[in-house]
Amino acid sequence: MTTATQFEKQATEKIADRPPKSGSQLLLESLVDQGVETIFGYPGGAIMPVYDVLPSIPELRHILCRHEQGCGMAAIGYARATGRTGTAFATSGPGATNLITAIADAYLDSVPVVFITGQVPTNLMGTDAFQEVDIFGMTLPVVKHSYIVRDPADIPGMVAEAYFIAAEGRPGPVLIDLPKDVANAMTTERHKWRPYPKVKPEMGQSDYISKAEELMREAKKPLFYIGGGIAQGDGVAELRDLVERTDIPVVSTLKGLGAMPSDHPKFLGMLGMHGLKAANYAVQECDLLIVAGARFDDRATGKLDTFAPHAKVIHMDIDIAEINKLRQVDVYLDGSLKKNLAALNPGRSECDDWRALCYGRREEYVWDYEGAQAKASPGVYAPKLLHDLSRRADDSAIFTCDVGQHQMWVAQHCYFDEPKDHITSGGLGTMGFGLPAGLGAKLGAPERTVITVSGDGSIMMNIQELATLYRYGIPLKIVLLDNSVLGMVRQWQEVFFDKNYSETNLDDNPDFALVAKAFQIDAFTVNTVDEVDAGIDRLLNTDGPVLMHVKIDPNENVWPLVPPGRSNADMMER
Repeated sequence: MTTATQFEKQATEKIADRPPKSGSQLLLESLVDQGVETIFGYPGGAIMPVYDVLPSIPELRHILCRHEQGCGMAAIGYARATGRTGTAFATSGPGATNLITAIADAYLDSVPVVFITGQVPTNLMGTDAFQEVDIFGMTLPVVKHSYIVRDPADIPGMVAEAYFIAAEGRPGPVLIDLPKDVANAMTTERHKWRPYPKVKPEMGQSDYISKAEELMREAKKPLFYIGGGIAQGDGVAELRDLVERTDIPVVSTLKGLGAMPSDHPKFLGMLGMHGLKAANYAVQECDLLIVAGARFDDRATGKLDTFAPHAKVIHMDIDIAEINKLRQVDVYLDGSLKKNLAALNPGRSECDDWRALCYGRREEYVWDYEGAQAKASPGVYAPKLLHDLSRRADDSAIFTCDVGQHQMWVAQHCYFDEPKDHITSGGLGTMGFGLPAGLGAKLGAPERTVITVSGDGSIMMNIQELATLYRYGIPLKIVLLDNSVLGMVRQWQEVFFDKNYSETNLDDNPDFALVAKAFQIDAFTVNTVDEVDAGIDRLLNTDGPVLMHVKIDPNENVWPLVPPGRSNADMMER
């Protein structure tokens, strides 16, 4: 990856005569220079010059997804499974607009992806030409940075900067819009590229570190509240070390799952709207909240002015804009989470009574997979199935999932040892995310077992990517939980809208196993509890792509549930 030092070197390098190359050639060679190996894309008219050159660049593997949204989400899955910047191609017009959901998803979950779109020739821009849209303007709210290429000589420096920006600081998506005439244009020049501005200080000031340590020593009920920034800031080892040194309990956001192992003795679970009771009660009663890489998202906090009402706040985040945005803090540490976590050394917290309360609640509220909750659900009980699958999958398994009830069940009942073990759409909540993200994750981490958990509503939004699995022989394992309704919406209609089940009935679903087989994917259906064990075995032991279609009760809901506008302590149960 390009560093700031390399930018400075590039900026001062003398420009020598070179053989003429097209903008397309320069683009692809520049991707190779940035270490890109895999591109997820879909060709079309405006980006065709790039695809014309692509076969001559053997270092680049192109994966043809079957929809541009699938391309973008596969690139996100690849980035999150590898820790590297993902890359997606699309053509102009509808190709580019089909990427917007993926771009927004990457933006809200801070995922580094470079999206490259074709554009109509520059002389036609602004004329409402065929397949012309202002993708630059349309995506301004959901990118870290964006470019329209006007001169092919700018491309090497522009690409280098794009990959630097995508990964530097708080990661996020970058857009490069390439007009067709610039892609075709030949040039012998390589313009100098400006030095990139110096990165922010890597660690909070020492007096702020001291103040944070003082608060941690004084607290009688301290609690770590961790988010996705821990993994993105490469701070997992430092967090775990600090937790061990301080002996302070931990709760996590949806995106923070895995930063602490799910079965770690100090981990209380996920907090928030569908958080575990021990986690939510701990937040509401703590007197110090140590926030690391989290942003006080509404799904985590519930009613904000009732969230951790007795707590002072230490907030660590690489993005200074998140500090004091939603909650006033007592001490903040911006810059590198990794270095700030390592710098904190307050000693072991003197809070034995607090620890006993938190860990006692965790045991009191442990999920009973064989008890009344399971027996109350006729047929296959999804939480138990996911718990058992997670325990029987190998330690390196990655779970990707769509959005809905199954997403919350995965978060509550699967076990994650590392953040990369859990890939889901957090901030945007994108249905259709799981399947393309799963194939991207498997291509990025081929040595790992990758399991996609989807619902019958979500999978229909990008089901065409089954064709991508077949074409490339990607051995993704898919668990499709089918309750023949839009489950999460139906649950809200039941609880908050007087059971007015408006437009959530999906009882005309196809036979998903037959659909998968039509795509030449191995598939089977699990209808009863007695078939679950054999189904999990078949899923885990099938060599190629496979889909396990599981019929579940449409009346089964996700619990606990914090009603909107209520405190996290006000949890509804079955």
